Amino acid sequence: MSKLKVLISDSHNPYLNLATEEWIFHNMDPSQQVLFLWRNANTVVIGRNQNPWSECNLAKMKEDGIHLARRTTGGGAVYQDLGNSIFTFLSPKEFYRRENNIEVILSALKEFGIHGHASGRNDLLIPFEDGPRKFSGSAYREKKDRAFHHGTLLLHANLTKLGEYLTPNPKKLLAKGKESVRSRVANLTEVAARLDHEQIVNSLVKSFENFYKTPADIEYLTMDSLKNIPELRNQYETLSSFEWLYGHTLEFNQKMDEYLSLGFFEFNFKVDEARVTDLQIFTDCLYPQLVEDMRSLFSGKSFTHESVRQIFSELVIKYPELTDGLRELENWLCRQVEI
Repeated sequence: MSKLKVLISDSHNPYLNLATEEWIFHNMDPSQQVLFLWRNANTVVIGRNQNPWSECNLAKMKEDGIHLARRTTGGGAVYQDLGNSIFTFLSPKEFYRRENNIEVILSALKEFGIHGHASGRNDLLIPFEDGPRKFSGSAYREKKDRAFHHGTLLLHANLTKLGEYLTPNPKKLLAKGKESVRSRVANLTEVAARLDHEQIVNSLVKSFENFYKTPADIEYLTMDSLKNIPELRNQYETLSSFEWLYGHTLEFNQKMDEYLSLGFFEFNFKVDEARVTDLQIFTDCLYPQLVEDMRSLFSGKSFTHESVRQIFSELVIKYPELTDGLRELENWLCRQVEI
């Protein structure tokens, strides 16, 4: 009989929770059956190879205090809030069966009068008069001795926030069918109005223990856990770093243009790993040396507000008579750069 371990996060910090998943996957004893239960405060989570500047409305996220997080796995961008309860199962590979995890989840939900069923490989659905709707999606990872299955349960998630913070390529939006996706999802509180995260956690733990017919060792995680678990701290420091969140971005080009008091400006940035590798500036500005200095100062700098502010502080010192126009240009560029 496999040993049972339950980890419950008391933190809504997405970097701690995603770091915990990595710690579980890479460092925990693979002979255990592990269940990790958690949720994140207002967060956009992007896939390992996605570009935050093209996938997200970073300016709006900053204004509203929305976290950006990047997974170590692939896939698309998702929005998570405290209305999403998230589960993670780790199993010894030789004993792993996805159906076991699904049974644990569906049995837990029956306690609240929710009768769901699995559809295909990734989704869990509940019936409505107008047809079944999705309340959970899953993803999977494995290596030689362990298998990993995680997913979300839509409890009372704000389903309209997705459109505020994600700015996907229109072609991708068209291909996925934005309206059809939105119309076939449902929150579990539409069936069980008073259901909350704590009830889901308690029911899942009980269902997990019942399925394997053994009590689980239960551990609660907080930010203080980082002090006591070096491997977890290392994962946290990586996943919350600027290099991981923004620097781990393949080369891209960003074009921006505007009519300003110093003239018309078109900036064409080439950015690789969040640093400016090339910049072309097309303008009718009357100060060619200013434009050349600007181009030179941006070279190799990080593609951030901080760099823009630093560069324009230097330009204002060199061109004090153009201070007002430079501050206008600086503020406009900061809005375009977004972070």
